[in-house]
Amino acid sequence: MPASQSRARARDRNNVLNRAEFLSLNQPPKGAPEPRGSGRKAPGPSAQPPSPGDGARERRQSQQLPEEDCMQLNPSFKGIAFNSLLAIDICMSKRLGVCAGRAASWASARSMVKLIGITGHGIPWIGGTILCLVKSSTLAGQEVLMNLLLALLLDIMTVAGVQKLIKRRGPFETNPSLLDYLTMDVYAFPAGHASRAAMVSKFFLSHLVLAVPLRVLLVLWAFCVGLSRVMIGRHHITDVISGFVIGYFQFRLVELVWMSSNTCQMLISAW
Repeated sequence: MPASQSRARARDRNNVLNRAEFLSLNQPPKGAPEPRGSGRKAPGPSAQPPSPGDGARERRQSQQLPEEDCMQLNPSFKGIAFNSLLAIDICMSKRLGVCAGRAASWASARSMVKLIGITGHGIPWIGGTILCLVKSSTLAGQEVLMNLLLALLLDIMTVAGVQKLIKRRGPFETNPSLLDYLTMDVYAFPAGHASRAAMVSKFFLSHLVLAVPLRVLLVLWAFCVGLSRVMIGRHHITDVISGFVIGYFQFRLVELVWMSSNTCQMLISAW
């Protein structure tokens, strides 16, 4: 027995393939199937054959995991840009929310800033337009006021529908006021006050003869209304910008479906 072992060792030493430079030749290539008899454990009494459902589940996981890994490791440029802009929007909105709470840096000016925002609310504008329509005695004035009322109602319905669809929250945890609930302005995107201020400003600039200082004040008022909604923490900056854009397009739509004087008189008499 020892003699056979010594002969086997001598044979291994003399084998050229056992040298260091030829060791790679003895290793099986990558991906080669293992021999049937090597590494297989004898099935124990508790071993159970794999069920068909497990095989299907493993195939599904092997098909899904590479795609998910690629999505996580290689995000698209649009996704990176969108997330970056969203992060900048949230950060800047929180910085500008200086009147968002009682502990804010400009908490003492919160009442005045909220009052500026109320000037762009839908309820005062609709009520004031109806009152002026009742008091008006000229056909031209009634025509302008009826179309303004149409634009205000269109603005409320559009903003409420988009907000219900997007359901974006504001940068701070603020509760909507009673007037906001009446006009269904409870979410952040888009800013209803901003869209209304932009639409009304453009409407007045197009249909009223105003001096240059009044026209400048009208534009500044619309800007201050949008800024006030960010300062009290009710909206993001992009919410206000989107509101301005929506308000402009609402004005363009009202111009396209502008009601004539005869139509306005017919609606007033039916009302």
